[in-house]
Amino acid sequence: MKIVYFTHSLASCWNHGNAHFLRGVLRELIARGHEVVAYEPEGAWSLDNLLADHGESGLAAYRENYPDLGSQAFGAGTDLASLVDGADAVIVHEWNAPELVAEIGRLRAAGGRFTLLFHDTHHRAVSDPEAIRAFDLSGYDGVLAFGETLAEVYRRWGWQGRVFVWHEAADIRLFHPPEEEGERAGLVWIGNWGDGERTREIEDFLLAPARTTGLSLDIYGVRYPAEALALLERYGVRYRGWLPNARAPEIFAGHLATVHVPRRFYSTILPGIPTIRVFEALACGIPLLSAPWEDSEGLFRPGRDFLYARSGQEMARRLRDVSEDADLRRSLVASGLETIRARHTCGHRADELLAILATIEARPAAPAAMSLTA
Repeated sequence: MKIVYFTHSLASCWNHGNAHFLRGVLRELIARGHEVVAYEPEGAWSLDNLLADHGESGLAAYRENYPDLGSQAFGAGTDLASLVDGADAVIVHEWNAPELVAEIGRLRAAGGRFTLLFHDTHHRAVSDPEAIRAFDLSGYDGVLAFGETLAEVYRRWGWQGRVFVWHEAADIRLFHPPEEEGERAGLVWIGNWGDGERTREIEDFLLAPARTTGLSLDIYGVRYPAEALALLERYGVRYRGWLPNARAPEIFAGHLATVHVPRRFYSTILPGIPTIRVFEALACGIPLLSAPWEDSEGLFRPGRDFLYARSGQEMARRLRDVSEDADLRRSLVASGLETIRARHTCGHRADELLAILATIEARPAAPAAMSLTA
């Protein structure tokens, strides 16, 4: 099967979490013998920011760890029909321009002999719905949504029966425990500051509990404004800057535990979507503690795979328990790994994608009026 994926960027993970999952699932499909082609637009903001901050060396970790992957850049005026020629399936990510999304839909509606899917891995459907509803999806066969609550938004927009839940997952070819355990110390948090979506939560569930327990804290990420950096300094945090995601396993391997602080939309309006950091941390065998979010789909076993904390005070208590109890750490690691390996690898998601494509191919032709603008 030939699968074409239009991404914002495959090469850059600078403030672009979808690249993590995409890299893993595409190379899983390649390993199974499928022909995979990834396209990304020239001037993608993620890649531009990465190169501006770090130059070509910023791509070294990606190139070293994913030698079997590559993407082709395309510019304005590119003949999109030539890019999808011979494809059996085409997937378009929601960070692409509306014009590109619409044009590929027109190619499908005009008789393109490929299954066409729109892939949504963000909260904009609820935080900025008009930005998503501006996409013309009338030529698309279906939508891939990275959580059930997001899929329900699309159902309300008229996509009943043609929206499919496709969670992110861990690329266990790269994200796994270290082959040899070394010394671990302190906490680590890998995450971007964002747009004020979780400022209070970061302070309440990460910064303050770390200081209360006396555990050192390393933070990696981008888009930390001056006031955020000042806050980290007040709490005595070591801010490390951008981390290539391919290096995350080695960083996890040097720390005692990590913390998940969901963005507000994933703990309120779109509950049940953990985002990829949870999958990656558990796959790396590091104890995980989490601020509140509702695992409404039963993806994990809270209390076994990771520990919830309902308040900053409870987070401090749980951090102290994890730091002082080696048996608790071993139990969390073993349980988290078991769940990831049984249910949440990129291999599982490749299976799911192929099953979705088979389901669509077996159905009658899609109605002609499926659109978010209806």
